Amino acid sequence: MIERRPTPMPRKPRKHNNSAAHLAVAHDPVGPEALAAFDFDGTLTVRDSFMAFIAWRAGPMRYALGLMRLAPAALAYLLHRDRGRLKVAAVREFLKGAPRARLEEQAKAFAESAAQGLFRPDALATWRRWRAKGARRVIVTASPEILVAPFARGLGADVLIGTRLAFDERDRVAGGFEGANCRGPEKVARLKAVFGDDVRLAAAYGDTGGDREMLAIADEKGFRVFTAKP
Repeated sequence: MIERRPTPMPRKPRKHNNSAAHLAVAHDPVGPEALAAFDFDGTLTVRDSFMAFIAWRAGPMRYALGLMRLAPAALAYLLHRDRGRLKVAAVREFLKGAPRARLEEQAKAFAESAAQGLFRPDALATWRRWRAKGARRVIVTASPEILVAPFARGLGADVLIGTRLAFDERDRVAGGFEGANCRGPEKVARLKAVFGDDVRLAAAYGDTGGDREMLAIADEKGFRVFTAKP
């Protein structure tokens, strides 16, 4: 589980999406053994939080230079289609050598500054409804856990599962991952590692092909059901 600490969150939306997919979670309560899993980037949020953090941390000039240096990796991605490899290249370019404690501080500061304009109101409404029903809410994301953790604490998530950055003996970003990129089958593998091989989700929400396997083990499958903007 993650430690809960307050992080400023967006104002309560004035309007809610009243589609059947959203109303489905508003009725009968469920027990604490029920799990509702949410992808983070593009599902709870309107954009990729990892690259948004990178841009915020680096500043305009350093970010532009870094993107130019990543051009070969971006071109290679068109052939191998491995998002994990592309993400590792971005970690090496922008985060390698960063001390863990400093990165945690920066992640917290970014969450405090970005949360207001990052979350989808209709996604937050569904997130809160699952809390009212008594379910455990899990964020399962391909973004680095260390960067999503402040957002997860602010949302009151029960569990955060994400890609883990590797750190060296000096507790600095080594430039790669500890384990696999948390996408596709890896999301289910990580859920099983936490909740057991027979894990079943009451609901799962995602927005890309990387969420397909997670949605497949859910009773309620929410694919691209959240569209509202802050």
